[in-house]
Amino acid sequence: MTLTINDIAKKAKVSKSTVSRVLNNSGYVRKETREKIENVIKENIYYPSATARSLSKKESSTIGVIIPEADNEFFGEVLTGISEIVDEHNMTLIFCDTSNNFLKEERALAMLNMQRVKGLILTPVNDHNYGEAEKKLKQKLKDLKIPIVLLDRGVKNSEWDGVYFENYKSAYSATEILIKEGHKKIGIITGDLKLKIGQDRYKGYLGAMEDYGMEIINEYIYEGNFSVEKAYELSKQFIESKDLPDAIITCNNRTTLGFIKALKEYNLTLGKDIAAIGIDSNKVLDILGYNFSYVARDAVEMGRVAMHRLLERFEDPNKQRVECIMPYKIYLKGSEKMNP
Repeated sequence: MTLTINDIAKKAKVSKSTVSRVLNNSGYVRKETREKIENVIKENIYYPSATARSLSKKESSTIGVIIPEADNEFFGEVLTGISEIVDEHNMTLIFCDTSNNFLKEERALAMLNMQRVKGLILTPVNDHNYGEAEKKLKQKLKDLKIPIVLLDRGVKNSEWDGVYFENYKSAYSATEILIKEGHKKIGIITGDLKLKIGQDRYKGYLGAMEDYGMEIINEYIYEGNFSVEKAYELSKQFIESKDLPDAIITCNNRTTLGFIKALKEYNLTLGKDIAAIGIDSNKVLDILGYNFSYVARDAVEMGRVAMHRLLERFEDPNKQRVECIMPYKIYLKGSEKMNP
């Protein structure tokens, strides 16, 4: 049974305004009356509506989070980091999944605005680095009139704080590792090249290949979109072509899964038939015993940092814009090598 303020007032035999003063800790209430109301609340396990409180007090303790892929391990860990800090500060979290859909993003922003969230952490559907989509998002974010932190994907000429990853350097290092292992024909399954993170990782690959004087073979550049399905189809194509690169770079955890799925289907062995290294960790592969090497970011820490930036912005709305670039770490497990 859901208890309302009116129910509490009836059970305690007091007015609704008295109950409201106790709940909001505002105004004088006699000690005996306060205790009577608190006992009714405890006995009936009453939880006041966060939305109602924000409306009555004209403030909110709710944080909005909008992510593009709720089923992606990376964003799951980001939410874990955000939630840790939210819980420490006795705040409430509402998160929305856009499924990389512009319309869902608009709806999520409208809903969070109606909920009067205190702040927002947002990973845009894409970087909005072009045309009307960029202008539209910027205006909607400005209209919210709340502190905002962008995470993982940015907005061109942003006025908001951001927490990002060293995308170029991570891909450069992954390529460098394969080069130093002696691989000559190094390919890549790119991410979505409409996204800046996809572009930067691809540029990191190209940069390392050029710096080390390696031949860049166009046939070994496979344009993906960060999805399992696309990586799987691309991997099948180059396996069936019988012209395998010596080694391949997969540009995110989902791309890695698609690549591994194709290898398994064609009975190819990682580290024997083809070497590989990926960007982003993948717990599923660890559980299944694949010794897959990768360059990773600490997604949980990215969530924590984003939430801390938001808290700092609450304290000082006029402080200079902050952009945090999270470092990467290399985990070599053997798949970068070619073992005959």
